[in-house]
Amino acid sequence: MLASVTSKVDMAAVLKPALFYLKQPVRVIRAYDNANLRADIIAGITVAVVALPQAIAFTLIADLPPKMGLYATIVGAIIGALWGSSDQGHTGPANAISLLVLSALPAMDVIGEERFVLAAGLMAVMAGMFQFLLGMARLGILVNFVSHSVVVGFSTGAGILIAIKQVGPLLGIKFPTDNILQAIYGFVTTVSHTQMETAVIGIGAIIILIISRRLNPRLPAAVISMVVATGAVYLFHLDQAGVDVIGHLPQNLPPLAKLPIFDLELIGTLSSGALAIAIIGLVQTSAIARSMATQTGQRLDSNQEFVGQGLANIICGFFSGYPVASSFTRSAVNLKAGAKSPFAAIFSSIFVLIAMFILAPAAAFLPTAALAAVLIITAYGMIDVEEIRRIWYGTPGDGVIMLVTLLGTLFLKIEFSVLIGLLFSLALYIMRTSTPRVHAVLPNPDFKHFTYQPDRQPCPQLAIIEIQGDLYFGAVSHVEETILTYLEEHPEQRYLLIRMHNVNHCDFSGVHMLENIIRVCEDRGGDMFMVRVHYRILKIFEATGFYERLGEEKFLPEDEAISQLFYRTLDPAVCIYECPIRAFKECQNLPKRTVLNGISLLHDMHSDGITDVTPQKLWERLHDGHGEKLPLIIDVREPREFHRGHLPEAQLEPLPSILSDTIHFSQDQEIIFICRSGRRSRRAAYALKEAGISNVSILKGGMLAWEAAGLLEAID
Repeated sequence: MLASVTSKVDMAAVLKPALFYLKQPVRVIRAYDNANLRADIIAGITVAVVALPQAIAFTLIADLPPKMGLYATIVGAIIGALWGSSDQGHTGPANAISLLVLSALPAMDVIGEERFVLAAGLMAVMAGMFQFLLGMARLGILVNFVSHSVVVGFSTGAGILIAIKQVGPLLGIKFPTDNILQAIYGFVTTVSHTQMETAVIGIGAIIILIISRRLNPRLPAAVISMVVATGAVYLFHLDQAGVDVIGHLPQNLPPLAKLPIFDLELIGTLSSGALAIAIIGLVQTSAIARSMATQTGQRLDSNQEFVGQGLANIICGFFSGYPVASSFTRSAVNLKAGAKSPFAAIFSSIFVLIAMFILAPAAAFLPTAALAAVLIITAYGMIDVEEIRRIWYGTPGDGVIMLVTLLGTLFLKIEFSVLIGLLFSLALYIMRTSTPRVHAVLPNPDFKHFTYQPDRQPCPQLAIIEIQGDLYFGAVSHVEETILTYLEEHPEQRYLLIRMHNVNHCDFSGVHMLENIIRVCEDRGGDMFMVRVHYRILKIFEATGFYERLGEEKFLPEDEAISQLFYRTLDPAVCIYECPIRAFKECQNLPKRTVLNGISLLHDMHSDGITDVTPQKLWERLHDGHGEKLPLIIDVREPREFHRGHLPEAQLEPLPSILSDTIHFSQDQEIIFICRSGRRSRRAAYALKEAGISNVSILKGGMLAWEAAGLLEAID
């Protein structure tokens, strides 16, 4: 019974987001404001003027019948609008997607136009299923792993290929365009056979496009050039002179296609192309949607956008269309025309359908050369020279990815170039995350921030290392090697402080690496500390036992980390008598001293025979001695420190005077040395031991422990 209830709960948890995404049209319709109707209709008409020639022209890229572009425009825009999340996005045929379709289809060795067309429809369904499932699984974030450099490289390569492939139709010549080298050779050998009437139409259309855009960018340049070209063909009977024309367009609603959805061999052949189409389509659509949202302030749902694009492709495939995606041009026109809601895209589909019925007879005289001219201008716009320059000179790693994708697009099968670019992007991401920046930092001149200053000398006792990346299994080797190399180069630095504020994730490999660093520090006679550790990282440390291994007292508060280490951990004798650097704010008030001979490192001293006296025990001896001979209390700190607070019974003898043999002590006199933390006392006691005086002790923990015990001290 319990298992049945649990199963129902799990099923409900799975179906709830799926139903939410599928019910998007209900939300779109309910949220519609009638006040937006006029603006959406105007935007729909404006976009239809652009979409109609693109629908016909883009099928020329894919070598598909023009009717497929019209059907894809009508169906894709409606479905993409109803199930997408962008108010201004416009779904339909796209130039890069059309080129991918062309690249994937010939490899199948499809025989006959009907099977070729059906294969294109099947590819739309396959790409749509992939997009739809990603959206339903709420994996919209995956699109972020396709870097912008891949998109720029692919768009540049696609623009070059589209332009090259349209040179033949533009000039009325035919040559193979399977690859760029073959196309260049074919053009050189066939250009002498240029069909002059076709060339005049094509070049004239390019001139009209350029002039129209320069006169007024808002003019429907593509429509103007196609109308002029069509009129020229009709008036001068150029179709009878050898100028190739589109022929009749359909005058019916998009019909259902009998797709070979059970042809497993065909599905396997189309799979790589469908995957590339799905990826590029999603990346392009997401980029357009984000661009539109930046200008409108709309909040987007990438998963809903995936579902919308998936359904648009699936339904387009079944209704005699071919793969679709959001279009930069049509979406921008939609936004500039004042579209307020997804209904603007729906209205544009209706107007394209009406125009298809009305203008179908005129298409019999529409020359392919004019369409080629439109595509060549469009292809030129796909090559963003400024963006290429910024990527190449700004981020060399991304520049390499862009170049690899570009070359792959030009010289390999296009769908593989997309996948290669994706793999290079992931490889670059892995390389960057596996080699985070790890460097020693020091306070800046005003002691407010820690920065990388390779030209400055570090503190001789304390290394401060900042890790700028996550400690996961792929990065720990680099991080460990960098830290150990630094410690080997600075053997005098026995203490290590790791700044962890840029570490957002740490797996067990990272924990194991940090434990090894602790062992290295302990073997050097020092210790490791941490500062600015994120709460979730602390939880991982607690769960793995690392927190207990390092010790709670080693996780320092940021504002007090250096202060605590300076006053409680670092050796003040080194700070005062040996270090000329004064790296920290706490060092600035130390007296400037020259190097004194005889100050051994604590790590090298033997403490045999040097006993510790606790503050409470010394207090009792000084005040409840019952007549016993009191020890000689020697404070080895500097005068400035001494006058701030000292034992009333202590006499000041700074450490240099002890080490310079200027003071002579009796062999029978018990001596107790005092300093701030006990380190200088141990040095003084060690020096006297070496001189043969054995009755020597030190105050355990120094004045810090005395103050912590709340015992009386004198202040001068």
